[in-house]
Amino acid sequence: MTETQPSLSQHLPSGTTCWIVTNGMAGFEMQAVGVTEALGLTPELKRVRPPAPYKWMAPWGPAAANESIAAPWPDIVIASGRQSIPYARKIKKASGDKTFVAILQNPKVTPSQFDLVWAPEHDQLTGRNVLSTLTAPNRITPEMLAKAAGELSQRYAALPEKKIAVVLGGPNKVYQFSADDMANLAKTLRKLAERENAGLMVTTSRRTTAEATAVLREELRSVPHDIYDALSDAPEDNPYPGLLGLADAIVVTCDSHNMVGEAAVTGKPVYVVELEGGSPKFRRFLKALYVNNVARQFDGLLETWSYAPLNATQEIATAIAAAYNRKQVSD
Repeated sequence: MTETQPSLSQHLPSGTTCWIVTNGMAGFEMQAVGVTEALGLTPELKRVRPPAPYKWMAPWGPAAANESIAAPWPDIVIASGRQSIPYARKIKKASGDKTFVAILQNPKVTPSQFDLVWAPEHDQLTGRNVLSTLTAPNRITPEMLAKAAGELSQRYAALPEKKIAVVLGGPNKVYQFSADDMANLAKTLRKLAERENAGLMVTTSRRTTAEATAVLREELRSVPHDIYDALSDAPEDNPYPGLLGLADAIVVTCDSHNMVGEAAVTGKPVYVVELEGGSPKFRRFLKALYVNNVARQFDGLLETWSYAPLNATQEIATAIAAAYNRKQVSD
């Protein structure tokens, strides 16, 4: 586990150039942007969406032609997602191994093809150049949380002093989250708010169905609450970082590694709502959080405990900076 905001052991030279290469999916891109921000870099975003048959052959096959992937080559490439892997290999070869290539997430090919690979611990990937952390990189920082909390204090001023953040996802490939599931969760949240005299700061995601959100609104109408609806409210009104910063505790559904990991950056009690379904990787991830006393399964009760805030982003950035500088010396 990592503590919040460790300083970079080595800094990058001034003027270091960087590309982020992904297929444009928000999850991949957000993680890579978070790492470049920690490195102090302003990256150029390269979104690659190879046509068939190249997309079927990724990550093992060659890269399809893409006019945006061309010299002059950057000093550093951070690539994420299987569609990006052929391009990462191409850049490394075309640059004469001058470009430092870091991969975020398991590349599904031999890690030794790249300079550094980060993968979450639950992937169980090993190698001499593989770094693993319990949670994933993200863009959440203590400074962001404090700033956003101050900006949102008026929005939540009418809520009781004790505030609980509720971060809700939705059904995906491995988890179910029906309207009935939401009804059960909402009843538990209502009882918790009544018992603790607490306000609920709720945010849904794009995967939270409109039906489930309607059920949530109805069930919570008798207790102090505020709901940001990701399907109908303006994106610029999203209070997500601020409610994490203001919360005394965080309740988050288990369907997203990123949502759970971002909650753990705060160092505040994190309660995980376990949904029906899952996978061995999700189970390993949640078990590690529970064993390390970072999070607990949500049972409707509120407790207080402490842990060192997790900050995988800084650990990955530190590793990239150190490895990049070592390579420059050796070259």
